[in-house]
Amino acid sequence: MFSFERLKVLFKNNNVLVRNFSALTILQISQYVFPLITFPYLVRVLEPKGYGLVAFITAFIGYFKIITDYGFNLSATKEISRNRKNKEKLSEIFSSVITVKIILFVLSFFLLLPVVSVIPKFNQNSNLYFIAFISVVGSVLFPIWFFQGLERMSFITIINLIVKTLWVISIFIFVKVKEDLYLVLLLESLSSITIGIIGIMSVKYYWKINLTFVGFKKIKKQFKESWYYFLSTISISFYTISNVFILGLFVNYQIVGFFSAADKIRVAIQNITAISGQTIFPHLSLKFKESKELALHFIKKYLKIFGIISFVLSLILFFFAKEIIYLVLGSSYGKSVILLKILSFLPFIIFLSNIAGVQIMLNLDYKKEFTKIIFAAGIINIFLSFLFVPIFFEYATASVVVFTEIIVTLSMIKFLQKKKITLA
Repeated sequence: MFSFERLKVLFKNNNVLVRNFSALTILQISQYVFPLITFPYLVRVLEPKGYGLVAFITAFIGYFKIITDYGFNLSATKEISRNRKNKEKLSEIFSSVITVKIILFVLSFFLLLPVVSVIPKFNQNSNLYFIAFISVVGSVLFPIWFFQGLERMSFITIINLIVKTLWVISIFIFVKVKEDLYLVLLLESLSSITIGIIGIMSVKYYWKINLTFVGFKKIKKQFKESWYYFLSTISISFYTISNVFILGLFVNYQIVGFFSAADKIRVAIQNITAISGQTIFPHLSLKFKESKELALHFIKKYLKIFGIISFVLSLILFFFAKEIIYLVLGSSYGKSVILLKILSFLPFIIFLSNIAGVQIMLNLDYKKEFTKIIFAAGIINIFLSFLFVPIFFEYATASVVVFTEIIVTLSMIKFLQKKKITLA
């Protein structure tokens, strides 16, 4: 039974975890709430077509960020966490991961080039795609996996908060007319690069970790070790950023704006509990290394507390969808209300899949099984999207996302049950 005394004891016994959770909370606020602050302003200045175009370009560039991340936010976090006391090993991991990310960045650029040069839909706004692509540099440089692995997020969170605050101020100062949509993408790219540079420099000067040359074997090892994490991450993108991208292929940018607006609110609410999942991953990695039983015991306590929170948040989204949409976006976004209702229970559903998949399956090295589930779900999502979106448009997109997440969650829970692991 839930009690505040148990919650108090849990927090008291995990001071580092609580501090890291607090830092990540602020980091997520800067990443998700700040865009919501500027959203009502941008959607009016850029107008529906302009904002929809920005959303479409952002979704497309998101693929290259996934390629360059290559699953390191999970695999490298795990490696850093388990070798946190070995400075030589930390330097090796850091250097090899950054090297791989640079290689993938170069490959990404040569993938982008023919797409925006040849395909008409992209070619007519080629400059905007290149401006947005600059943000990938920031993604390559920012070693969030290093800070998460060491459970030391406070410093970089403060920097992130400052830069994002300046980004918000810049949006209101410089973006004045609909033709300024290129400035929206440029300011986002500049903020990403700034955070990335500060992040990588802090690793060098604060932790005294230098970026050194690594041999082919170590690079190959990183590619191999992170392969399944990458497959799972890119498979997840099939039913995250791909939804906006596929929708944009069949509808005008205004409709893309309606869906993106509802989904942004859903993601912002979802990340209230998702932050905790990112926080406990390296912590659980150590616990599973020490004792599987203790780790599972911790997860069940965590599940009771944050499971209730995520379910309540989903209920709030469903029953107050209209009020939330009108408050955050304005009356012109009435078409987003039904979309938010459809998406409303995703925070709870995804919370459960995170527990079963990321926290348990990955920490118990069921990487192949985890990837198979995610990959299969991604294929289902793509298939259903191309089947129904041309007919039911944005409503199909929202419904397919929910259906896919339910399939993922049930599949993971069923797999764990076969391994005699229950969440209850």
